[in-house]
Amino acid sequence: MKKYNIYALIAAIIGALDSTYLAWIKLSHNETLCAPGLGDCFTVNTSRYAELFGIPIALFGLATYVAIIAILLFENRIDFLKENGTLALFGIGLVGVLYSAYLSYLEEFVLHAWCPYCILSAITITIVFIVSIIRLKKEGI
Repeated sequence: MKKYNIYALIAAIIGALDSTYLAWIKLSHNETLCAPGLGDCFTVNTSRYAELFGIPIALFGLATYVAIIAILLFENRIDFLKENGTLALFGIGLVGVLYSAYLSYLEEFVLHAWCPYCILSAITITIVFIVSIIRLKKEGI
């Protein structure tokens, strides 16, 4: 596996763990799970923006990171991913970065509260997106 793909894989694993933790906080309604003094993740995670169609955003994030991990681990073994893995990773990364930017906007200008775990997720999806751009360039797509 190429070095830049390893960076994306590590970021996606961290993102998956982070999303799992955020989903646990959301589903348990447990304010004490948010680290005190490191922002206000409870306010963010209990806002109306923390769900989409009644499903916690963190679960969508987890599914996204699992898809990224699967692409990176299996793109050399599955024909579909051999042909489309780079574009799939770019598409997922692009949508993830745009949605993270939207959520960050909401945190700053609507909720006036920041969640450090949400910031971590925004950073990890940005790393994946940057790697996807590098892959596009190297593969001449």
